[in-house]
Amino acid sequence: MGLLVDSFWRAAVYCLRPRVIMLSMVPLLLIGVLGGALGYFYWDGAVRGMRSMLESSTLLATFWGWLHAWGVGDVTAVMAPLMVILVVTPVLVMVSLLAVALLMTPALVALVAQRRFPHLERKRGGSFWAGAVWSLGSTVLAVVALVVSIPLWLVPPLVLVLPPLIWGWLTYRVMAFDALAEHASKEERREILRRHRTSLLGIGVLTGYLGAAPSLVWASGVVFAAAFFVLVPLAIWIYTLVFAFSSLWFAHYCLAALERLRREGGGAPSATAAPVSDQAAVAFANHPGAAPDEAFTSENKLP
Repeated sequence: MGLLVDSFWRAAVYCLRPRVIMLSMVPLLLIGVLGGALGYFYWDGAVRGMRSMLESSTLLATFWGWLHAWGVGDVTAVMAPLMVILVVTPVLVMVSLLAVALLMTPALVALVAQRRFPHLERKRGGSFWAGAVWSLGSTVLAVVALVVSIPLWLVPPLVLVLPPLIWGWLTYRVMAFDALAEHASKEERREILRRHRTSLLGIGVLTGYLGAAPSLVWASGVVFAAAFFVLVPLAIWIYTLVFAFSSLWFAHYCLAALERLRREGGGAPSATAAPVSDQAAVAFANHPGAAPDEAFTSENKLP
């Protein structure tokens, strides 16, 4: 628990550094360009398609008729943009996390290592391409889990648990690997993930809940739909900053855990050193006429 709290407040302080704030803008620019291009070419078509699907749904026809009976206007015209946003948002979140992992995390880990662990040996147990494959594979699994779990979101308690849990698992998988890729060997990384799996998953889940902060922006409803091109980059930047914080949290935690692991290994007795009792027995055999203590002293005296 001490390591968890210590790494938390250190990560929070590091987020105030100008270098970290500037780094958080780099993925935002890339994702903003991608989101703007997709919105420019596909927004109208996506909204029309979603509206057509909502209007042709026999399951929702009764619900629309009930709303019309109460004097509500064209609900599908309002719901279609919101539904498109709800569908696109998880994809943007995943792309944001992937961009942070590939672009920001190495720089942030290097910053933490330079300032806190300058003497920590770099064993380079994970290459750039290994990290990219690991991140892509974890992201695909998270997307599949999100899609499969969508029906469960209709249960009120689960909608507050499942998405943050899945995002937390993804954050834990990606950030822990990247935090240890440069400094830990493969064996050390596996050992740290085994020992600290619960704490690392807890960090991922907590940062997953922090990732719900952009919902304050999305709560504007129709206004958000009208200002799509303005508020989406803002929401992505908030996500990016949260992921930057999580990268720093994982970096501080994992590198401190690695330092402790190596300290434990350095303090362990050598496997090739004979126990004192065995040395005494050998010395007594070489000096049968002497007492055991005298024989051991005679055998091991300085030249």
